[in-house]
Amino acid sequence: MINTIRGRNLLSLDHLSDRAILEVLDTAELFVEVNQRTMKKVPALKGRVVASLFYEESTRTRLSFETAAKRLSADVLSLAVASSSVKKGESLRDTIATIDALGIDAVVLRHQSSGAAHQVSDYVPHVRVINAGDGLHQHPTQGLLDVFTVRQVLAERVHARGPETGRELFLDLHVLIVGDIRHSRVARSDVAAYSALGAQVRVAGPGTLLPASLDGWPVTVADDFDDALEWADVVCVLRLQRERGTGSFVPSLAEFTRTYGLTTERARRLRDGALILHPGPMNRGVEIDSAVADSGAAVIERQVTNGVPIRMATLYLTISGSPEEDAA
Repeated sequence: MINTIRGRNLLSLDHLSDRAILEVLDTAELFVEVNQRTMKKVPALKGRVVASLFYEESTRTRLSFETAAKRLSADVLSLAVASSSVKKGESLRDTIATIDALGIDAVVLRHQSSGAAHQVSDYVPHVRVINAGDGLHQHPTQGLLDVFTVRQVLAERVHARGPETGRELFLDLHVLIVGDIRHSRVARSDVAAYSALGAQVRVAGPGTLLPASLDGWPVTVADDFDDALEWADVVCVLRLQRERGTGSFVPSLAEFTRTYGLTTERARRLRDGALILHPGPMNRGVEIDSAVADSGAAVIERQVTNGVPIRMATLYLTISGSPEEDAA
């Protein structure tokens, strides 16, 4: 297990220990205060260069990463893939080599192919690589900001700070992830993060939208979605990813909503204090009703807000130095 991401790539959460995850969360907590100032900037990465390379469309992730880098005083190289040489057939390797030649310290990569971030880390071993979502593999910073958001709310309820806001808040926490598990990199990162911190995780969805095999996943499958809602302390709703062919996996959107949508009626089954999360963008009226998304139980806007401090923490820790340098 990896106990720190300091000076390392962040490609996946699968092999991060609870200690490494809490290191990111604790660092992000410090940057929350920075984002509340009038002058939202610190010189932590002044003189460093971060390349933002998104091969897939993104609003929340891209904006929060670029905002995070700028608030750390890093310079940002943002590549618009639609108007770059990629459209002329340039390979990922050549694109990375071109950017690297400009002098970069880190690259934030989103790509439609699983394993792309790992490939890039082999191409430029001297550059820190942060995976902003690769195919059906992982979306590490989304998993981190989800557990960070849950920890914030739970800590506020018990008025706790410091050691009490660590792993203890997640022990025996019941987390239900529902929707398109099969195509979701967020689901994979969420499962890794919650389970590492001691939570119990269940997944729910049509059989066609569950992975072909859940071997190695520290989860159980909910046989009855309605019963699982009554069990859950946290419900993570995933969207139907129609750009990845989800439509061919369900008879109709109406059928999916009827059986696995978090409707207003279903939301009444949730226990008092249960939290509702959604990584966005939402298909309102499909996987979640608008009234539920806008209810007091939903912390969806807080997830968006927390994207910046979590990504500030990730950039700072991965770029700031190696474990060997710290030891020296």
